[in-house]
Amino acid sequence: MSKKQQTLARILPLSAPAHELLRAPKNLDLSKIDPESTPGYEGDKESAKNDLQAIGQVLDERQERLFAASRAGATPRILLVLQAMDTAGKGGIVRHVVGLVDPQGVQHHAFKAPTDEEKSHDFLWRIEKELPEPGFIGVFDRSHYEDVLIHKVRGFADEQEILRRYKAINEFEARLIAEDTTIIKVMLHISKDEQRARLAERLDRPDKYWKFSPGDIDERELWGDYMSAYQSAIDETSTEAAGWHIIPANKKWYARLAVATLLREALEKIDPQWPAAEFDVEEQKQRLQNS
Repeated sequence: MSKKQQTLARILPLSAPAHELLRAPKNLDLSKIDPESTPGYEGDKESAKNDLQAIGQVLDERQERLFAASRAGATPRILLVLQAMDTAGKGGIVRHVVGLVDPQGVQHHAFKAPTDEEKSHDFLWRIEKELPEPGFIGVFDRSHYEDVLIHKVRGFADEQEILRRYKAINEFEARLIAEDTTIIKVMLHISKDEQRARLAERLDRPDKYWKFSPGDIDERELWGDYMSAYQSAIDETSTEAAGWHIIPANKKWYARLAVATLLREALEKIDPQWPAAEFDVEEQKQRLQNS
């Protein structure tokens, strides 16, 4: 690693490791987490922009190493799960955080309402098909958690089935971890008032109309039910190896910095290495010189 990269690798914009600072506590109470807060960060929007770019250089180099190592048989991969209410900033995370690394090493999937074929299978069937390969950062923009959130709020599944799905999710994620997948689960936590402001902006700007759906307001009217569903899902599926992280997201710049830091910490823990040459380097240099 170059001197510049060593300097960047030491950047710690948060006062504590993000995976500890933002980890969902047991018996979570979302009402006690202020969506306006910036846990562990004393900077502002401008400093966060600079810190994000610095972390991005570290992410880019580590992600390339992760991808390169997989070409030589290494199996680690990362799965970033993004969950949130509408307008919370999932798309911004994909563009401004995941977009900091080479897109060739990213597998992104935004899960929509299941098709008739997907409904004919167990809810995890369609998830399995989108899992990242070794060496990749997989991103789920919404995920298997929709099948315990919406289904619980809308009554599409009874409580017994919801409990079965919690158990199935825990077993599913435990298997992924055993297969060398690092799972980063993130809930972007915005306030109801902030969501109103963001929806209003979409209605005020013709270039944002495409992002708005009348159904967004239908879901908003069930805000309390969704907060309760999130608390239940997080409590039931926040395991030691695959814990949830609650990121206050009223300030988009903080949420992006926090997710970038979680990714950086995951890559540093994996510590992927450049694969060794499978040929005689000096011999090939001589051949090149003579060619």
